[in-house]
Amino acid sequence: MTDMQNLVERLEKAVGRLEAVTRSPGLHADSGDASSKGLAQYVQAFDCLLEGPVAEYMKISKEIGGDVQTQALMVLTGLNIERSILLTASTCQQPSENELSGFLAPLSEQILMVQNFREKNRGSKAFNHLSAVSESVPALGWVAVAPKPGPYVKEMNDAAVFYTNRVLKEYKDVDKKHVDWVKAYLTIWAELQLYIKEYHTTGLCWSKTGPTASRTVSAQRTPPAGCPPPPPPGPPLPVSTVIQPQDESASRSALFAQLNQGQSITSNLKHVSDDMKTHKNPALKNQGGPVRSGPKPFTAPKPVCANTAPAKSTAKVPAVLELEGKKWRVENHENASNLVISQTEMKQVVYIFKCVNSTLQIKGKINSITIDNCKKLGLVFDDTVGIVEIINSKDVKVQVTGKVPTISINKTDGCHMYLSKDCLDCEIISAKSSEMNVLVPDSSGDFNEFPVPEQFKTMWNGQKLVTTVTEIAG
Repeated sequence: MTDMQNLVERLEKAVGRLEAVTRSPGLHADSGDASSKGLAQYVQAFDCLLEGPVAEYMKISKEIGGDVQTQALMVLTGLNIERSILLTASTCQQPSENELSGFLAPLSEQILMVQNFREKNRGSKAFNHLSAVSESVPALGWVAVAPKPGPYVKEMNDAAVFYTNRVLKEYKDVDKKHVDWVKAYLTIWAELQLYIKEYHTTGLCWSKTGPTASRTVSAQRTPPAGCPPPPPPGPPLPVSTVIQPQDESASRSALFAQLNQGQSITSNLKHVSDDMKTHKNPALKNQGGPVRSGPKPFTAPKPVCANTAPAKSTAKVPAVLELEGKKWRVENHENASNLVISQTEMKQVVYIFKCVNSTLQIKGKINSITIDNCKKLGLVFDDTVGIVEIINSKDVKVQVTGKVPTISINKTDGCHMYLSKDCLDCEIISAKSSEMNVLVPDSSGDFNEFPVPEQFKTMWNGQKLVTTVTEIAG
């Protein structure tokens, strides 16, 4: 708990210092479209976004506290870094592509920090909050997207909705504060889309005059003394690659010159006589010496990071099967065929994460079950009050011996669901998944297999879109 408080205090200090630097009058250089405050209009508009929806999101996050507040401070740091980028763009010209990647590196690093915080806190009670932010925070990278940054932000916002819906479902009748948190957070991205549409429709708007932007301007976010060093740089933001016209035309001319040689193109090939062919001269096969093989296929070199400890990357994560509050955590099991949870209550939930080639049996009636990022997992359970969710998994088999109201399958390849006679009215909801089959028992106790449709046909009937299942005979 003490470490968490220290981290929150450090982030608050870092955010305060960053705000002081980016809002310093010395950085507000005059420009042709600047206002009386010395700021470009689109920088002032971004400040309104920070003072409105972002401030509301920070306020509610602080009231919730814990991991939600800690992650919110990281998001605020990213937004302030983005403001410094906008401020620089308003007075500087766009740099080259290589320099642009370095210029945007601090923002990329901050996005990765927010996402890593979710991964390091999978056991958090606010995991759905952390996931909603982690899935959508790449929207801050719109500054590197062209020519349609607005739709890119919307796509990231849609990725958060899956988890914000979970938060609403969990707290709708319990704590209105979390409902307000969802509204405030989603409002940030909705307002950002409107902001981009008005000021940066086809991409970040750079100044036509002034010096060329460099990383030194955007990197003025040095943490105060005592703060830990920043994490290793994350994946670069999506900067488009431009092929130089002269290089392309030169390569094309050389290619056509080779093709236009006609039959003479083979004149430089060496003739292979019969005595040099192994299938016509068996003696060659019996000769000693190493067998010559063709060149090995090209493989990209692995990146080397001096600060990365190899022991940590290869260390095996310990398996977990424990009750934490009201949540059963079943994580990182491999080749485990006898996992059993027997002491259950109706208020408890089960979260199964990164289990490979394992089987789990859950006895009794529980609230809900979530299977996340598992491969070749077999699950047998009795009854659930709520939903059974299968996410980001592969080759999963689930059998219910009692009742379950809903089974949700998302981003999963290969899922077999064995239903009991008592749950034939179960609802199955699927999205972005394949190879799904439902097995229904007959009167003799045998199972009949029925595939879940994966292909659909949508047509406009004059008033609305009508979607029907497409069956392919074959």
